[in-house]
Amino acid sequence: MQPRLSLVTLGVADLAKARAFYEAWGWKASSASQPGIAFFQANGLALALFGRADLAKDAGVEDKPTGFAAVTLAYNARSKAEADEVFARALSAGAKPVKPLQDVFWSGYSGYFADPDGHLWEVAWNPFFPLDEQGHLFLPDA
Repeated sequence: MQPRLSLVTLGVADLAKARAFYEAWGWKASSASQPGIAFFQANGLALALFGRADLAKDAGVEDKPTGFAAVTLAYNARSKAEADEVFARALSAGAKPVKPLQDVFWSGYSGYFADPDGHLWEVAWNPFFPLDEQGHLFLPDA
C-alpha cells in the first residue's frame, strides 16, 4: 500500500458561511464544487466542506457535538513572517484566535485558530520540515 491522504472533508453547520470564510482566507473553490459541497485544491490533496448532518448520515454515525475532536489541520509556512501573514489573514476572514503565534519548545513558531465551525488550524514555521518550491512538506527518511 502507498500511504496517501487524498481528501479531508470538514463537516460544517452552514456551507455558505464556511465556504465564504475559506475563500476570504485565500482558498479558491474548485469548479468541481456543487450546491451541497465545496472543494478546494491544496497542493497534492483536496479539502472539502460538506454539511455536518449530511456527513454524519453518509458515514452512518450520529451527529453529536464533540467539543475538541483531537484533530488539527496545519498550514506550514516558509518563515515566521509568512506564518504571521497567514494567521492574520485567517483572523481577518473571520477565524477565532485560539493560541497566538509564538516561539515554541521544538524550536519552531506556531499558533492556532478556529474556523467558523470550530475546526482547529495550526499555522507554523518548522525549521526541521522545509517545504519544496510547490509548498509540499517532505519528512526526513531517517
